[in-house]
Amino acid sequence: MGGTEHLTVRREGATLVLTLNRPEARNALSIAMLVGLYDGWLEADADDRVRSIVFTGAGGSFCSGMDLKALAGQGMAGEAHRDRLKADPDLHWKAMLRHHRPRKPVIAAVEGYCVAGGTEMLQGTDIRVAGESATFGLFEVRRGLFPIGGSTVRLQRQIPRTHALEMLLTGRPYSAREAAGIGLIGHVVPDGTALDKALEIAEQINACGPLAVEAVKASVYETAELTETEGLAAELKRGWPVFDTADAREGARAFAEKRPPTYQRH
Repeated sequence: MGGTEHLTVRREGATLVLTLNRPEARNALSIAMLVGLYDGWLEADADDRVRSIVFTGAGGSFCSGMDLKALAGQGMAGEAHRDRLKADPDLHWKAMLRHHRPRKPVIAAVEGYCVAGGTEMLQGTDIRVAGESATFGLFEVRRGLFPIGGSTVRLQRQIPRTHALEMLLTGRPYSAREAAGIGLIGHVVPDGTALDKALEIAEQINACGPLAVEAVKASVYETAELTETEGLAAELKRGWPVFDTADAREGARAFAEKRPPTYQRH
């Protein structure tokens, strides 16, 4: 498994857990973090033993966004990895899920600060859990900046436009309860238990047919901007081949025999 000094990677059964690990800076984005994240997304997709991904942060914070000291010209942590950015100028956007979508479901487990770039990366995840004291928000306009991680495009597609514009234009913080109320996150749990809840959801996903799970996720995103007629046609094209797999036959047999299925991903 990969990882860097600011991004840890570990396995929990069939779940790959990616942890932003720069707690002294509330997990502000660094070069080492971005490189580790991108490698983590690729590792999850390349390994058929991985069926889900949990994305979280160490030290009681998820991510406080861009390293503003680096933006001010004071250097960015992880300079040793800069050659990776030079080799792939799009790497940071892929790491932040702006220009990359993992095949496997991504579950965010948020504690503490999830603001600016943190909230932008959150929008690239599929399922979102947060501790009660978590804080969300897109603070860029307060700093004279633009939330260029995708929020002016994605946020209005994920929550009602009036809420998206308020979040984008005021730059104010949102509590976990308020974020759940507008649909930005799906679960609010006691502080310190977001990771546990995310892993619980991951286990439920892992128990399902992996080919079916990946096809369902792909269909949801592929059809999001299509008309209903176009979407239904695309869904049929994506979903019908799943029925002709060994996993589908195993699922039917297991149901008939009243036992847990054993999926082999074929």
